[in-house]
Parts: sequence; structure tokens; C-alpha cells
Amino acid sequence: MKIIVAPDSYKGCLNSYEAAEYMTQGILEACPQAEVLQIAVADGGEGTVQAIVRGAGGRLHEVQVRGPLGDPVTAEIGLLDDGRTAVIEAASASGLTLIPQDRLNPILTTTYGTGQLIKEALRLGCRKLIIGLGGSATNDGGVGMAQALGVRFPDKYGGEIGYGGGELEHIAAIDLEGLDPRIEGCECVIASDVTNPLCGDNGAAAVYGPQKGATPEMVAALDRGLLHLSRIISRDMGKDIAELPGAGAAGGLGGGLMAFLSARMERGIDLVLEAADFEKRVSEADLVLTGEGHTDLQTRYGKAAAGIARIAKRHKVPVICLSGGISPDASAMQALYGEGMDAVIGAVQRPMPLEEAMKQAPALIRHAAASIIRTLMLGARMKNQNEM
Repeated sequence: MKIIVAPDSYKGCLNSYEAAEYMTQGILEACPQAEVLQIAVADGGEGTVQAIVRGAGGRLHEVQVRGPLGDPVTAEIGLLDDGRTAVIEAASASGLTLIPQDRLNPILTTTYGTGQLIKEALRLGCRKLIIGLGGSATNDGGVGMAQALGVRFPDKYGGEIGYGGGELEHIAAIDLEGLDPRIEGCECVIASDVTNPLCGDNGAAAVYGPQKGATPEMVAALDRGLLHLSRIISRDMGKDIAELPGAGAAGGLGGGLMAFLSARMERGIDLVLEAADFEKRVSEADLVLTGEGHTDLQTRYGKAAAGIARIAKRHKVPVICLSGGISPDASAMQALYGEGMDAVIGAVQRPMPLEEAMKQAPALIRHAAASIIRTLMLGARMKNQNEM
């Protein structure tokens, strides 16, 4: 039996590589003769750099940059073997995990460090940038990123605005004279599963601001700032980004990349699976075991598990998702089954607090993977007996 193990991360618990290893242990416990291929995946958030580098071939390059609150942090760029492509995660320079919970504040956080990663990639000679946007702590519309690349945002007095989403309403103009000239002719691809517009009820601040520490009052101010920024970009650059799908990704960084780097958006999982040559590999498999921290209707829209299922479905290869949590919404599950998912199975087999489940995740995933394989083998034996 040839099995592809291709989980996403279980956020706050296991990265995709760890999850793949525990799944593999469970499979081999139940079926020692199984042939298992591990493919760690990501959908544009944490793990995207390593997933693409491992799939396509390349190396990691460390850079010290300004973190979301201005403190120095060490981030990584993936440099692919083609010599011209860099893979960047906004989360590594501007991410939620870089800030203690009690200091989260999207009024203050900046994407400046992400801009520094882009600048370093350009210095190294890269002319194609793949930028994953998941997991950011920011809501500055990509203004910090643009500042790091030389764009000025003067206020009404002519001075440069400060950092963070709270500064956007003070922008009086956009000065592109200092923009790094290497941006011209550079291809920029956004890896993201987010389709939210920049502003409004479904925009960056309203939907994602609270998880970044925004109070209702902050959300209103941040939304006003993003709307103001979009109007200044339209006036000074002739680009209307406010309603573009995905402009609201990473607190508006998606829109900033579209405006200042003429970026285009693609599903992060599609980029990762292409780098891993997943289409060819799945055509030779008997089963795909994927997984994620929580499976619900959002899984259908660009998440790793759904992207895997769509490709496997073309080759009539069954896909089982091993999930840390499952939505009780039956219609959500039916939507996933329509995408090519054959089964969604929970890793937790008895009631327990979330903290305990996260602590025991390795054993839970290993046991659940073994149970899945044992069940499939039992079904195969019963079928053979009935055919005799």
C-alpha cells in the first residue's frame, strides 16, 4: 500500500513536519509493510517557506529584521535552486507568534520587517518573490513594508508618518521617488487563502483585527485608516485596491503588495503542491492522509486539506483528513465531501480539555492514524472474504 501523508500544521501544537511524522508512525504500527511518502504542506501561513524549499529544492537564508513592534527578530528567506526565486513568510517578520499575548496591538504593529525581507531577497539577486501572508499581527495595509522599500508617506506637515495601523489616517500623500528600483521587473506572487476585501464588514480590520488584539474601537479606527489609505493610493497611484479579493489579507498587506509591487494572488496550497510535484506523486498512491487543527467550512476555501483533496479526486485517490477538531455543521462537511474529501476523522477520541488534547497531540494523532489504517485493512479483508 502506497500512502501519502500530507498534513498542514496543527496551529499552536504541531508543525506540519511533526504531524507527518506522527501520522507515519501510526500507519507503520498498523501496517509495517506500507510505503509512506511524507509531504509537509502549508497554505501561505507558517511553514510555507520550508514546504516550498523542501519541495522545489533550495536553502534557507537568515536575516535580522524589525519585528512587528520594532524589536529585532531573526527571520528566514527561502532561496530556491533556480537562483531567482525567493519565498517569504510575513509571519516570520511580522507575525502573531512574535508578540506576547498581552502586547498584541494592531494600532502599533508594522509590516516593516516583511519589507526588509523583500529588500534582502532583491539584494541577493532574486527576481521572483513568493510571499505567504498567513499569521500576521499587523493591520497597516502594507505601509510598513512599503516604507522599508523606500516609499514615503508624508503627513499634512510633510513629515513621515510613524508605524502601525493607527498612523494610516495621517497619510496626506504617497511619494514613490525612493522606491527600490529593483522592484521594477520583479514578479511578485501572494500565497494566501484569504479573499477578504480591504475594508468594510468583511475587511481586514473587522474580520481579523480582534484576534490581533483590537478592541471594537480599534477595529473602527483601523478600518477608517485602511479606507483612507485606499483612497490615497487611488488618487496618487491610479490603483483601486479597496474591493480586490485578498486585499484584506494580513491586515491589508495583500492590498499593499498589489499596489506597490503589482503582486498577483494565488492559493498558497496550490503553490506548495506544485513545488512538491504532488500531482505526479498522488497519481501513484493508494491513499492520502492529510490533516489540520480544525476542519470547518473555511477548509473548503483555499485551505491545504481541500487543495489536496481536489487534486487527489482527479486521480480517483481517496483522501482522509485527520482533524484536531471538526465543525458540527453537517453542510460544511458535505461541501468538503463534494470537493473530493472522502472522510473527516477527529484525532480526539474522548472528552478532554483543549490544553490536554494539545499536550497529547503526538499520541492522539499516532493512534488515530493507526486506527484509520486498521479499519481500511479490515474492510479490505471483509471484501475479500465476501468475494470468495
